[in-house]
Amino acid sequence: MSILKFDNVSKSFGEGTAATSVLKNIDLEVQEGEFLVLLGFSGTGKTTLINLMAGLEQPTRGKVTFKGQPITGPGPERGVIFQSYSLMPWLTVAGNVGLAVDTIFPGMPKAEKAEKVAHYVKMVGLSHATHRRPAELSGGMRQRVNVARALAMNPEVLLLDEPLSALDALTRANLADEIEAIWEADKKTCVLITNDVDEAIMLADRIIALNPDGSLGEEFAVDIPRPRDRGEMNHHDGFKALRAKVTNYLMDVGIEAKVEGSRILPDVTPIHSVPKAVQQAQEGMIEERFLDFSQLHKIYPTPKGPLTVVEDFDLKVNRGEFISLIGHSGCGKSTVLTMAAGLNDISKGAIRLDGYHVQGADPERAVVFQSPNLFPWLTARENCAIGVDKVYPKASQAERQDVVEYYLERVGLADAMDRSAADMSNGMKQRVGIARAFALSPKLLLLDEPFGMLDSLTRWELQEVLMEVWSRTKVTAICVTHDVDEAILLADRVVMMTNGPQATIGRIVNVDLPRPRTRKALLEHPDYYLYREQVLSFLEEYEHGAKPKAATPAAKPDEKEAA
Repeated sequence: MSILKFDNVSKSFGEGTAATSVLKNIDLEVQEGEFLVLLGFSGTGKTTLINLMAGLEQPTRGKVTFKGQPITGPGPERGVIFQSYSLMPWLTVAGNVGLAVDTIFPGMPKAEKAEKVAHYVKMVGLSHATHRRPAELSGGMRQRVNVARALAMNPEVLLLDEPLSALDALTRANLADEIEAIWEADKKTCVLITNDVDEAIMLADRIIALNPDGSLGEEFAVDIPRPRDRGEMNHHDGFKALRAKVTNYLMDVGIEAKVEGSRILPDVTPIHSVPKAVQQAQEGMIEERFLDFSQLHKIYPTPKGPLTVVEDFDLKVNRGEFISLIGHSGCGKSTVLTMAAGLNDISKGAIRLDGYHVQGADPERAVVFQSPNLFPWLTARENCAIGVDKVYPKASQAERQDVVEYYLERVGLADAMDRSAADMSNGMKQRVGIARAFALSPKLLLLDEPFGMLDSLTRWELQEVLMEVWSRTKVTAICVTHDVDEAILLADRVVMMTNGPQATIGRIVNVDLPRPRTRKALLEHPDYYLYREQVLSFLEEYEHGAKPKAATPAAKPDEKEAA
């Protein structure tokens, strides 16, 4: 039996020639008790769709009904969990959940209300934090309060608008498991909006893709038996096949739409060869142990005494290697990166690059941060040119311009070089940041979760842009990430860090996959999931605060099978 129904629904904003169409001709039925996932990327109308279900928006054309009755506004039978927490900062965990109970059940006896609040606080694992206020909670804990508050209203349908997207990978996975457990226990109808393919497959009975033009795309039935264990999914042929199918569909419709619908990704042929100034800057460097971390420590003074964040980090990197650095939040990944950049003092040990000690910031070590840090009043060309004059002092102005334009073309901004940063999307800004880093012709490229703020499709695109540009320069690179697939896709070696404090290298996996790499090709490679399993098993081992172990190289998949 359907509980929510869309009948030829379209939604646009604005009027007349200024009207912007967001959703087109949506026909959709949500069955009672099912877990439906709507999967799409930024700008596809996902949030508008959930707002129509919640009654926060009304359709421009067509009809949205709940149990056969038109939805004209919000109602307690439809609980909504948004991406942002929206908690009352002056109330405790119990107070925030109690606010919902008071609103929906005003006549309920006080003792019964308290029992109901305690029940839902316990359900999301926050009994120990009942009397804490939001400022004392982590992001994951705040979102748990949000879930408990929505459940306490006892809705018939739970509407989840990307509730996990602002959380780190581990917290996101744990909270997704909790949401599934709650759904299993109560059998509430759930509709989840997400842009994460793995999350969709883990939770859904049915996945429906949203196309970039606001229409419904392909529908995918998820026939994998429950409960679905994340570790076991890595061996499940059905999971692998569905994951490849959904990913390929989204990449095809998403990238095709961006190429045809805008000039963000122009199909252009570069007019330059690699600039002469770049070639000269790369001459005469050593090959072996080009980058050498020797017994690296980072110690911070605290009121309780010295705190060792990173301990005995020891890594030798040859020239032209691409290293992915991965680990749980707080393990010191970014600390290692900022020390390599010269932005953070080394407490003990040393970092040597091309035979010389790293001391202070220098353009020979270019950094791409999670936030692009562009000057908003400057164009892409002007932002990219910053630092180029210093790096190529003997080059002519024309040659310097040549360098800037070459790399802007390589990242797909040939037609947007003169657009100001203020008028760019986050994805375009990050493209400028990548181009700017490469334009400095660095000896070492350092990337600190460079795609962490972007939606999945933009992230996938820019990963391939990064690989394409890197393949032309072969600059030595280290990328900090929390994304297992990104780590394997980019790297020659994945370096995994143990939990902090006193974090160090726990394991190293050598990724022997052919280059050039594409996401589609890797999903079909027979060894890909074996590498993925090694990284996932390490992260799972350290999920609950395991003690650091000595660094050990991992066997290659073929060696593992032989053993």
